[in-house]
Amino acid sequence: MYQQMIFVNLCTADLGASRKFFTELGYSINEQFSDDSTASVVISDTIVVMVHTKEKYAQFTKKEIADATRTSEVLIALSAESREKVDELVDRAVAAGGSVSGETQDHGFMYGRAFDDPDGHTFEVVWMDPAAVQG
Repeated sequence: MYQQMIFVNLCTADLGASRKFFTELGYSINEQFSDDSTASVVISDTIVVMVHTKEKYAQFTKKEIADATRTSEVLIALSAESREKVDELVDRAVAAGGSVSGETQDHGFMYGRAFDDPDGHTFEVVWMDPAAVQG
């Protein structure tokens, strides 16, 4: 059965630092789709983050490229299998050079934290109680 994929394209000021950051989070780089202007970061079988240099990213748009350290262009939400996994990923992101973004959200059935990567892109990491989803 076909599974639709999502490719999130982001701009980076330092491709080497982005590669290092995402690999320190435990993600792999698909070298087949990476070069000196792009890193293909494999988040899961169906989610890939394509991190591009500004010059490469500019080839895909005629719009001004947002400076994610000053403006919000997108919030990327990733699911986690437990509250502990939320904390693990956010803590790894901070240790790898990212920063905590916003406050911890704890609603009992749902728990989330967020981090900004070194370029300012915001990633929300969320766990939701499976019983609450089914109910």
